[in-house]
Amino acid sequence: MKKVGYVLILAGLLLTIFTTVTFFSRERVAKIGDINITANKKHNLKWSPLIGIAVIAVGGIVIWQSPKN
Repeated sequence: MKKVGYVLILAGLLLTIFTTVTFFSRERVAKIGDINITANKKHNLKWSPLIGIAVIAVGGIVIWQSPKN
């Protein structure tokens, strides 16, 4: 159970540091006969650093509540 807590803390740190993920998708702009014209469209996925802090807190609680084996 402690391993899960450590993974949650690491994930929370990453969520706190990196608050935006950018990815691209291809969209068809035009189709003329057999010719397809595509363009890359940029997408941003953003979240609050408070989410990362909450995940760190949950990881700490998991470590704290795990058996002392």
